[in-house]
Amino acid sequence: MAYAVSDAVKQAIKLFQNFDADTQLAVLWYGYLDIKDQLSPAPAHSAEVTGTAVYDRIKALDPNQQLQAQRDIANHADTPISREYGALSSSGKLEVWLLLAQGIESGDIIAVPDDYKLPEKTETLVNTIQSTDFEQRINFTRSVVDEMGFSPVTAG
Repeated sequence: MAYAVSDAVKQAIKLFQNFDADTQLAVLWYGYLDIKDQLSPAPAHSAEVTGTAVYDRIKALDPNQQLQAQRDIANHADTPISREYGALSSSGKLEVWLLLAQGIESGDIIAVPDDYKLPEKTETLVNTIQSTDFEQRINFTRSVVDEMGFSPVTAG
């Protein structure tokens, strides 16, 4: 991790890692909605290209497969898309999730159901993240998405 995270972010990361994949995906989605207006344009071209390639693979799937691909990434499953994601740089992984969130907004990616509510058990996490500044929110997101995907180095 080449970026500084506060104690609050470290606590939030531990909480996040204890949630199931669907809750993690929802937290990422709602987190995006919370900060999207503050996000800068695209990252460096190299991250954009590799992040875009993984996003395009997910986008090409039918909605149920899109959701499963995201779950596989969150669960570190040994699947082709999760392996490709796992091989990305930290910036590339962050770009994938940004593109997925934008794809949900545009209707290209399966959306969180309109009536979905985060489980009560996420309240501490949400409050912790909302108490941090924009940079620490980005650091939280980067930290959690950087751990996702399949990597043969960390596979048991």
